[in-house]
Amino acid sequence: MKPVNEYIERHYNKFRTLLTISGFIITLFIGIIRFMTGPEFALSLFYLFPICFVTWFAGRFAGILISILSAVTWLIADLTMMDSFSHPSVPYLNETFRLIVFLIITFVVATLKKALEREKISARTDSLTQIANRRAFYELAGIEIERSRRYKYPFTMVSMDVDNFKGINDNFGHKEGDNLLCNVANILKEHTRASDIVSRLGGDEFVILLPETGAEAAYSVVKKIQKELLTVVQNNEWPVTFSFGVVTFNNAPVTIDEPLKKADNLMYSAKQSNKNVIRHEVMND
Repeated sequence: MKPVNEYIERHYNKFRTLLTISGFIITLFIGIIRFMTGPEFALSLFYLFPICFVTWFAGRFAGILISILSAVTWLIADLTMMDSFSHPSVPYLNETFRLIVFLIITFVVATLKKALEREKISARTDSLTQIANRRAFYELAGIEIERSRRYKYPFTMVSMDVDNFKGINDNFGHKEGDNLLCNVANILKEHTRASDIVSRLGGDEFVILLPETGAEAAYSVVKKIQKELLTVVQNNEWPVTFSFGVVTFNNAPVTIDEPLKKADNLMYSAKQSNKNVIRHEVMND
């Protein structure tokens, strides 16, 4: 989904810049309050809000800048009240320790955010082939189908299955079967656009959604994929072929279930006949 990702990334960068600037302003405001209230009130906890907020949404580097600014504003306020301290070095020592605490919190928040992002990606990625899993496919395909329905774009759903895959696991071992599936996934990714959605639904079943793709273009893509897949299995002496079910919708349905079921039925029809064929239908209603 490259075009969408680039759009989101571009606007998210602007959002992060705005957040960082807002964090600076809030931090300066807290520093002013600190100066006005004097040494009797400790406002350290108030600094944690812009530090954590900016770190979470704008990144670790921005959080470090806010942490440094927080310590500096507190130090400036303390330097204007030197008479309140027993020794001139006390404000510097205090702010050094505060800065260390602020930085530790920044790194903890950034680490938690990164771990959450990794977990989110893992939940949407097939662990073996590193392409979208069933959950991610349904989410992304649902968005694309809704867009196709709104703007009257055609789209094509492709269901693909590896013929005689069980024989690979039985005769060559599961490791070789996994190797075959990874090769299949790589070819599907290499011969589709960044805007297409490639997914492994489970086992040896793969699915591709081709947005804004009519019947002729879709058949050309699938034919090219079939040719590349057959070349790879022949080079590796894997006794398998590939059956495809392809359905092009000129008018998008309401949900993803209909095109996926239609493509699956065409794919199973191909497997029950000669295998290694492409079954393609065009839906105009």
